[in-house]
Amino acid sequence: MLVSERMSSPVITIEPDMPIMNALELMKQKGIRRTPVMKNGKMVGIVSDKDLLNAAPSDVTSLSVWELNYLLTRIKIKDVMTKNVITVGANTPLEEAAYLMAANKIGGLPVMANGELIGLITETDLFRIFLELMGAQQDGVRVTALVPDKLGELAVLTHTIAEAGGEFVAFSQFAGESAANRIVTFKVRGLTEDQVREKVAPYIEKLVDIRTFTS
Repeated sequence: MLVSERMSSPVITIEPDMPIMNALELMKQKGIRRTPVMKNGKMVGIVSDKDLLNAAPSDVTSLSVWELNYLLTRIKIKDVMTKNVITVGANTPLEEAAYLMAANKIGGLPVMANGELIGLITETDLFRIFLELMGAQQDGVRVTALVPDKLGELAVLTHTIAEAGGEFVAFSQFAGESAANRIVTFKVRGLTEDQVREKVAPYIEKLVDIRTFTS
């Protein structure tokens, strides 16, 4: 799956000379937490609600209301925005975008094409994808198990469940307890919890968790 398939577009943007309180109000109205900063059709930065809140005076300040209002009108987006923006292309794999966010501790990436801003991919978008991958809104029997890391092992496991009448609605795998195994998490419908338990038993090292989800 590519960034272009899950990015937000068109993107709500702001200008560098906008006061920070105006930007906060806009973000609140639009339900967003970050936005690119544009000047003359070009992206010059990005700003998040945390950047804006950190720039605002503390609640325990000794400034008067009038002084506060004056100060807040003086602080502009250009004073607090991040100027060196990390971006991705529309054809960037989603896992690469997720790695960039995690490695740089950022919550969103502008998506560029031919030097133009065409979208925004955020941690919220990635979280929704994770929920889909895990079948969070699907009924079924959810299994987490430790399986041997051997060629063909997963194929045998999935074939056994399918042969018994089970339908996979989600399947993911993760690093195991050692290099010799891996953790798999999947959700199956069409079988009971006991049936799934019986079918997977010969092919796993340990059943970590099994439970039934119904909406």
